[in-house]
Amino acid sequence: MKMSDRKKKILQIVVDEYINTAVPVSSKSIAEKHLTDVSSATVRNELASLEELGYLTQFHTSGGRVPSPQAYRFYIEELMEKGNLSDNDLDYIERAFSEKSGDVEHLIKNVSRVISELTDYTSVAIGPHTDEEKIRNLALLACGDGKALLVIVTGSRILRDSFIDIPESMSDEELSNASHVISKLFEGKALSEVKEVGAEVLDEFSQYRQVMSEVIDALKSYTRPRDEDVVLTGADKIFKHPEYEDIDNVKNFLTVISSKDRLAEIIGDEDDEIQINVKIGSTGDAEVPDDCSVVTATYSAGGKNLGTYGVIGPIRMDYTKVITVLENVGKALEELVGNKLKDKKDDTKHE
Repeated sequence: MKMSDRKKKILQIVVDEYINTAVPVSSKSIAEKHLTDVSSATVRNELASLEELGYLTQFHTSGGRVPSPQAYRFYIEELMEKGNLSDNDLDYIERAFSEKSGDVEHLIKNVSRVISELTDYTSVAIGPHTDEEKIRNLALLACGDGKALLVIVTGSRILRDSFIDIPESMSDEELSNASHVISKLFEGKALSEVKEVGAEVLDEFSQYRQVMSEVIDALKSYTRPRDEDVVLTGADKIFKHPEYEDIDNVKNFLTVISSKDRLAEIIGDEDDEIQINVKIGSTGDAEVPDDCSVVTATYSAGGKNLGTYGVIGPIRMDYTKVITVLENVGKALEELVGNKLKDKKDDTKHE
């Protein structure tokens, strides 16, 4: 059903008012404060119609309305006006990124802190994806007791913290042969390509099927965020919002933020082509609690992935402010990294 302009305007007013006040919005307040040329009765009828369409809910028959998750989604896609940061906020971002640091971990924490401070919500960050790292070499080293150490050499690091199970009857020579065969299979491939290795490949290496399967599982683990890659900032900010006076909401939130794996599932695996990604409640996103929303952005500069950053907060989130902050932080980060890459190229030229 096509929504009339008046319904859109009233829905926009309800969402904006509820975000600002956390108080159900009445027809009287809309007519008196926003639509002075429309009667309270007309506004009431429009509110009832929006409720029938699933955009509004009413806790008490005599009370005002509050937006549903469907309303917030429509608001973000159709009604939300573009926001602007204050000069103070823009200055804060510039100062925060003025410290030149090549340390990725420091950068991630800094970005997460900036987002949390400017939005006044809890921020979450996941470091740059390692999926595209190319495997240069792979080796299996016998450790005894049916175990072998898997050593993976990529273009930027050496990974050697995975122990895999091997048949106890496997000789050192057989392990060396298996190591050679498996290394040849993955040499030059990106870690992300390991996900595409199917059962048919395992069948081809029937002699070393168990070892191959263990190696594949270990390689896949490197494409998932590790605990140290997930940064949480401003966890206590959630308690500033009235929704979290409810003990059940607090428990839900604490359950989410206490698990790095859960946080990684919530904000990870975003499409890099989508600048801003919004998850509202559990609508289509089972890992997000009913009473929470998550807004994220994946940043990149010069073709280099810089990680995924965002906020987690109540569904009654100030989406305009959050999205505006994420966009501006992304621009500042892109400029910072872009300048670093340019300086590197200039230094190389002068050598």
